[in-house]
Amino acid sequence: MSAAPTETPVLDKRERVQKPEAEAPPAAPGFWARLAGNPRAMVLVAALLVAVIAALADGSGVWPKGLTFDLRTPLTDLNEWLVDNRDTHPLFLYFLLHISNTAQSAVDSVVLGLESLGFIGVTVAAVLVAWAAGGAGLQRRALRTAGTALGAFGLIGLLGMWEPAMETVGLMVVCVAAAALVGVVLGMISGLSDRGERILRPVFDTMQVLPAFSYLLPFVLIFDVGTPAAFVTTVIYAAPPMARLTSLGLRGADAAALEASQSLGATFRQQLFTARLPLARKQMLLGLNQTIMMCLSMVVLASMIGAGGLGEEIYRSLSILDAGQSLTAGIAIVLIAIWLDRTTAAVGERLDAPAAAARRTKPWLTWAVVAAATAAATAVGTALGKLEWPDNWVVSISEPVNSAVGWIERELGSGIPVLGGTLTWANGFAEYVINPVRDALQATPWWAILLVAGVLAYLVGRWKAAVTAVLALGLIGGMGLWTRSTDTLSQVIAALAVTLLLGFAVGVLAARVDWVDRALRPVLDTLQTMPQFVYLIPMIALLSGGRTAGIAAAVLYALPAVVRITNQGIRQIDPAALEAARSLGASTGQQLRQVQLPLARPSLLLAVNQGVVLVLSMVVIAGMVGGGALGVDVVKGLAKGDLALGMTAGVAIVCLGVLLDRISQPAAAVKRSARARGDLKPANPVAPF
Repeated sequence: MSAAPTETPVLDKRERVQKPEAEAPPAAPGFWARLAGNPRAMVLVAALLVAVIAALADGSGVWPKGLTFDLRTPLTDLNEWLVDNRDTHPLFLYFLLHISNTAQSAVDSVVLGLESLGFIGVTVAAVLVAWAAGGAGLQRRALRTAGTALGAFGLIGLLGMWEPAMETVGLMVVCVAAAALVGVVLGMISGLSDRGERILRPVFDTMQVLPAFSYLLPFVLIFDVGTPAAFVTTVIYAAPPMARLTSLGLRGADAAALEASQSLGATFRQQLFTARLPLARKQMLLGLNQTIMMCLSMVVLASMIGAGGLGEEIYRSLSILDAGQSLTAGIAIVLIAIWLDRTTAAVGERLDAPAAAARRTKPWLTWAVVAAATAAATAVGTALGKLEWPDNWVVSISEPVNSAVGWIERELGSGIPVLGGTLTWANGFAEYVINPVRDALQATPWWAILLVAGVLAYLVGRWKAAVTAVLALGLIGGMGLWTRSTDTLSQVIAALAVTLLLGFAVGVLAARVDWVDRALRPVLDTLQTMPQFVYLIPMIALLSGGRTAGIAAAVLYALPAVVRITNQGIRQIDPAALEAARSLGASTGQQLRQVQLPLARPSLLLAVNQGVVLVLSMVVIAGMVGGGALGVDVVKGLAKGDLALGMTAGVAIVCLGVLLDRISQPAAAVKRSARARGDLKPANPVAPF
């Protein structure tokens, strides 16, 4: 039995509906629709609108006098007490005086030892130590590292900077040894004990955001100007990287190796010295490298408190705007930094090499050769009466450099058609960028700035970060430094904007173009080994000092970190995600905007945080060349031993550092990056805006 055929109904023309072949995709929501769907972003926009309206309505951001407190009087009293009791109080006589005398004796002994070796002995020792660090023998790495040391010390002598360089190296040797020892001890406490890690983490976190200037003044008042204050300051400043990376290495040791050691009956001490520490040696070596670089940076900066050496040459030259002499000392510092960096890097490369290639010679034999050759070179130099670098071997570049600077100021400073010139650019940047930002901050009521800072910190790190940020700003205002702090903050914002704009652009380009990455690598390596003082020298030559010169130096100082973190973040993206985007027909720009940048967001946020910390540190130092605001207060306080002036400015700088750190460091991103890098602190997760 067959089914009856089904008749197809016939529709009237009015009932016929033409269906489209494909439904159009829904339109992407606009900006306001996306904003309305994101309550956190709406809160931030509302806070910004309140601040803008308040600034337009009020126009005065002066901190109320009724909310200030007198901190200068007790600091002045403390300063006077320290000066009066430095030679008589038991705290100084039986504790601090021993530290001071030990530091002074150790540095004097090392410097005297270097002088007794003579320039021939020191050069031979430096070359052979670099050769041994590279693996000894005729290996390419060993010969390259030795050649770098020979070139560095030879150029230092030719520039006429041998004596101050030996003073810097002598202080460096003592400071690095002490900082490494302190760092290893603290790192073992943090790496082997959860309670120790919880106690030390906030200490390291706080020290990370402190600008270098903030370490100087308290120890000057305790130890007076000179080598002891520089020694203690440098050790405290440079120990945290060694401690953090030692802790990371101990906590990241291979669990299987530790379990095997324990199964063989090893005690805790045996396991520590035969398993944990050997497995952590790569991280510890990286920590030593960072500690050496930070020691060099602080030793140079500590010339302001009587440390002497190459830093004193730069400081004295900067004070009289002698670009030629300051550049000469700056080149010598860079050469020392390159020698130290390449030597420690060679040790790391040797540790990564196969055992057969890394141990072609016995260590005791290598160091016996180093000692014997150094003794022979010293004997030759003594016999020839050549302990000091000969004056007729010195090539002065001071006059040519000063002449070049004068030519730049005359010919390139202004008057160039269309371009204007370097001084024109500096004045224009100050007039159209720095001044508007400063005026906007100083026109906004204090409570509105506290509101915006609190909202930003809350969105990044919740209530703890918000309370910290508001209290930091409140302390600044309470000390009566609101106006000067907003001036410094405007320079930080301007420098950070330029740094991030250039850093993200160059980092993305380097991540996508291999030859750009290869070309940038030696440039970034050189920039990251230069102490902070050195960045000021070319800026004085090009921009004649001032706020713009300080901002340009801050950009150069912070740019390598931002470029490298951005480059690394984009290169570490899962290739499968990019391949999927390409298979869907995404263009290069779409791949960058919709895949690479969103997936690299944790690294980009980390780059922002590092840029903030580095820019603030450099902007403060730029007070020496006309940056003004808090930086010049710290410089004056150091120069005059004025605790009330310098300490309050230093506390305000620390508060700015804490504020900027809290509003620029989303914890989820930093926590992942910290585990990978080992030198950055973790924090609590935060959802994206």
